[in-house]
Amino acid sequence: MARVPLIERKADVAPTHHDVFDAITRSRGRVAGPFAVLLHSPELAGRAAHLGAYVRFESALTPVQRELAVLATARAMDCAFEWASHAPEARKAGVTADTIAAIGEKRGPSAFDTEAAEIVEYARQLLTAHRADDATFAALRARLGVAGIVELTATIGYYAMLACTLNAFEVTPEPGTESLWNS
Repeated sequence: MARVPLIERKADVAPTHHDVFDAITRSRGRVAGPFAVLLHSPELAGRAAHLGAYVRFESALTPVQRELAVLATARAMDCAFEWASHAPEARKAGVTADTIAAIGEKRGPSAFDTEAAEIVEYARQLLTAHRADDATFAALRARLGVAGIVELTATIGYYAMLACTLNAFEVTPEPGTESLWNS
């Protein structure tokens, strides 16, 4: 059970912030997960949702690149909700079941194709050592360009922020969804 009440209904938001609730619902289909917590601070929720809409739907990253970054972040942060939400999205984007399992099991770079290995390793380094080594950074910069590695880094940071929110407030995935712990 979450540590604070989750705001999932428009009636639970002050009328002055219905526009924020509506914007989140339009871009995501409903208010759930981190936004059900963030709406306790509607201005923050709106700004986070705006950034998230860019990261998720408009970024220069391909859907596969984005979902690899999200799953690597969810795994590094041990965020069950984020994992349950994005493992199916990763499959839809074209990430293989073997790659998803390898991220979940924290397998090393040899378990992935080159592109996946670079993205997963970059996220792991940023979230565990708080920086990336020169070789990992250079490989991604060569593959994605400067703008691409900036967007990848921001994507990892954005999903790490959401993972912190989900973990701190103990927001758990819905029953029957994919479990991080069984990957």
